[in-house]
Amino acid sequence: MPNAAVLACDWGTTNLRTWTLDAGGEVLASRDFELGVSRLQPGEAAARFQSEVRPAMEALALPAVLCGMIGSNLGWTVAPYLDCPVSLQDLARGLVTPPSAEGWARLAPGVRGEGLDGASDVMRGEETQLFGWLALNPDRARGRHVVCHPGTHAKWMVVEDGRLTHFITAMTGELFAVLRKHSVLKSDAAPDDAAAFAEGLAAAGDGGALAARLFTARARVVGRGKAAETTPSYLSGLLIGAEAASVPKLLGVEPGTKVAVLGDIGLCALYSQALQAQGLACETFDGEAAAVAGLFALYRKATGQ
Repeated sequence: MPNAAVLACDWGTTNLRTWTLDAGGEVLASRDFELGVSRLQPGEAAARFQSEVRPAMEALALPAVLCGMIGSNLGWTVAPYLDCPVSLQDLARGLVTPPSAEGWARLAPGVRGEGLDGASDVMRGEETQLFGWLALNPDRARGRHVVCHPGTHAKWMVVEDGRLTHFITAMTGELFAVLRKHSVLKSDAAPDDAAAFAEGLAAAGDGGALAARLFTARARVVGRGKAAETTPSYLSGLLIGAEAASVPKLLGVEPGTKVAVLGDIGLCALYSQALQAQGLACETFDGEAAAVAGLFALYRKATGQ
């Protein structure tokens, strides 16, 4: 592709997102592939990247930088975890050249930190979006910021003077999916009822005794005659509300603190509603733009630009 300078890839468990970027980091083309690492056989990533992804993106000769689960033991090859605190420069130094790569290609490392009560916590992919968010506004590299990245495994990250110093993972998205498909709360209804979501937020309280609060999702239907099709929305509100009520306190976030919510805009809107109900100010940011900026920043650091 004329003017293309780099192929940027966010390769996760279920999906692969790709962008070709020009020399200034602007997106020239983008495409999603159903090639998440959970769909690949061992050793298959290199061949499919070269035979399918590069040709489709007209990027056969472009340098490529990749983040996400492709750098895990389920992906192409392991890019080892870096320990917090971590800077963009640390991530760039930790880039790994995968075996069987044709041309310049690098995989971003994950990040490991101390989570709840001294237990280990890990991430892959979210750190690249975080550093992309920082790169999009140099002022963010100063002071302390709290960034929430909603998703299957939501990440709550603390950034201090441009370094990721601490984070906590909440399995809220996965818990929602499991309960919706494999529990007494199972339902195929869309979670799009705003009133039921707000009801769930209120039922979350301070986020404690979550196992007990979850049963209200059934009791409100069989005991109070609420429509069963509103259960997914109520459950979503309850789970996100419990996360928003409890996790920020673990990071020392005080009422009135501004939280940056980074990720899918629709999901960010739900988290913003939950955070505001807890008295926390927030601002939402597009996760795709941050992913692109983070991958491009890694490429520039790695190549000394």
